[in-house]
Amino acid sequence: MKSWLLVCMVLVMGCSKRNLVYFSDINATDVYSVTVPEMIQPKIQKDDLLKITVSSLSEESNLLFNAGVMNSGSDGRLTAAQRALNEGYLVDETGHINFPVLGKIKLEGLTKAEAIEEMSFHLREYVKDPIVNIRFINFKITVIGEVNRPSTLVVTTEKVSVLEALGLAGDMTMYGKRENVLIIREVDGVREATRVNLNSKEFLESPYYYLQQNDVVYVEPDKIKAVQASTNQRSLTVLGISTSLLLALMFNLRIYLESR
Repeated sequence: MKSWLLVCMVLVMGCSKRNLVYFSDINATDVYSVTVPEMIQPKIQKDDLLKITVSSLSEESNLLFNAGVMNSGSDGRLTAAQRALNEGYLVDETGHINFPVLGKIKLEGLTKAEAIEEMSFHLREYVKDPIVNIRFINFKITVIGEVNRPSTLVVTTEKVSVLEALGLAGDMTMYGKRENVLIIREVDGVREATRVNLNSKEFLESPYYYLQQNDVVYVEPDKIKAVQASTNQRSLTVLGISTSLLLALMFNLRIYLESR
């Protein structure tokens, strides 16, 4: 009886209208425009991997800070400096990287532009007019919940929007609540969570339109999916009990027939 009741609930809820359209409040005849808000520049965090290259007019300096450390050891194996340049410089638990010649440099909490200036400041002692380039190697975001391919994604740019992240995850399923997407972010050691409405054009002005590294995007399932999951679980339980009773009945019937 309860299973039938749940099935009826699913059918009734399935008849209710759901909004599956992104930015559905933009009319087909409208040209909606909004001033693009200034993007919050991502700050370097612990465990970030940074690709750092240095160039100048001095070939010797370029070899020292870049290609020079690419030479393998006498046994042909990669040196620690070479592995660092290949894999990136890890921001350790104290917020520092270990850079050739310069040693420990603290970059945690700096934007990429600020980190370039910091590295240039230290390099000027050894290099005339150094040009520093820094890129995040492990800029990653996680998309979970009601999407077709939930996963952790490593992207090659620091400018990725929620919409792009959903696209990389195969977009939402029909059960995903577009009006209630949760974004979890850690800033300066503080973890915060906010919900955004992708049915509304106001999201185009949101500071959460662009994601930061290590952000988690969670797409919540709607009530239909929750009821279906509950129905399936109850159905499996009822099926299991029914099967057990049937087997017991057959076993007792067999014993009864053999005893006659």
